Amino acid sequence: MRIGIIGAGKVGGTLGRLLESQGHDVRFGVRDKNKEAGGGLPSERTVSVAEAGAFGDVIVLATPWSGTPNAVGAAGNLTGKTVIDCTNPVLPDLSGLAVGLTTSAAEEIAKLIPGARVVKCFNTLGAANFAHPDFGGEKASMFFCGDDASAKATVAEIGEQLGFDMVDAGPLSQARALEPMAFLWITMAVKYGGSARSAFRLLR
Repeated sequence: MRIGIIGAGKVGGTLGRLLESQGHDVRFGVRDKNKEAGGGLPSERTVSVAEAGAFGDVIVLATPWSGTPNAVGAAGNLTGKTVIDCTNPVLPDLSGLAVGLTTSAAEEIAKLIPGARVVKCFNTLGAANFAHPDFGGEKASMFFCGDDASAKATVAEIGEQLGFDMVDAGPLSQARALEPMAFLWITMAVKYGGSARSAFRLLR
């Protein structure tokens, strides 16, 4: 699968490397290739945001929320592509969400790229857990939502390859619940005595 990663920080960089290890063809899209040189990304696969957007059949959007509209604009025409939205609209001081409850970051992104098939995923736990989603023999649950069944099936396949228990949470509007869920994980891990080595598990 051809995958373009837009935003090559902890989430994008980690996901990109893991997806490469699963045999996917990955390009890391960054704002400034020269600035990113030596930052741990494979230089031969580090490209501009526009190049990553054009390359991938699947686009992973892993940018800070404040920079997301510009990144989406720089990515070019994403019509028909599956866009995995990993963003979380968390305020810098972790006091709350910049977007929430009556809409979501995922829905706002979908408005910016109406021809794309947006799926919310890989946002409800920290990137440090992506490589090790097993907790005492239990797979971490990875929740996802979207309005396109085919795009969701693609994202579920990717998540299962990485070892997650994939949970379809419903339509894209369910991101209004998944983003506060991520806020809970972040604040517990960072502010309130929790552990970054933690995850949610849906018991059935």
